[in-house]
Amino acid sequence: MRVVVQRVKEAFVKVDEKEVGRIGTGLLVLLGIEHDDTQDDADWLVHKLENLRIFNDTEGVMNVSVKDIGGEVLIVSQFTLHAKTKKGFRPSYMRAAGPEKAIPLYEYFVEKFNEKMPEKIQTGQFGAMMDVHLVNWGPVTIIIDTKNKDL
Repeated sequence: MRVVVQRVKEAFVKVDEKEVGRIGTGLLVLLGIEHDDTQDDADWLVHKLENLRIFNDTEGVMNVSVKDIGGEVLIVSQFTLHAKTKKGFRPSYMRAAGPEKAIPLYEYFVEKFNEKMPEKIQTGQFGAMMDVHLVNWGPVTIIIDTKNKDL
C-alpha cells in the first residue's frame, strides 16, 4: 500500500457535483493498493497514520498526532499512486490492484481506521471520478509505502 498523506485544515470530496465526504482539521489520505498488498499492510499503515506526529504541539513543534488533536481523516482511493513512469510518457498502472482485490482491502482499511477513531473517518467513493478539495496546512505532505518503509 502506498499513501500520500496531507495535513489539512479542511478537505472534501465530490462525485458528480455531490459531496460524499468532508472533514475539518485532520489528514487527507490518498490510498493506492497494489497486487501483493494484504490486511497486514493495512493494519501497519492505519497504526502508522493514526500515530503520525505531524500536528503542532503548544510549542509549535510537529509532535502530536491526528488522534491526539481529535482530528478527522478523509480516505480517498487512488490507483494512480502505483504508476510506473520509467519507460515512455504514458504511465503504466500494472502494479495497481484490480477492483476484485482493491475494494475489499480498501474497505478493510476504512473499517480498521473506524475502529481506531470512531466517527472521525470519511471517504471518497471507490472507483469514481472524484473532485478532491483541500486546504493543505503547512504545507505538510508525506509519502508512506508499506513495501518501502524507508521513504
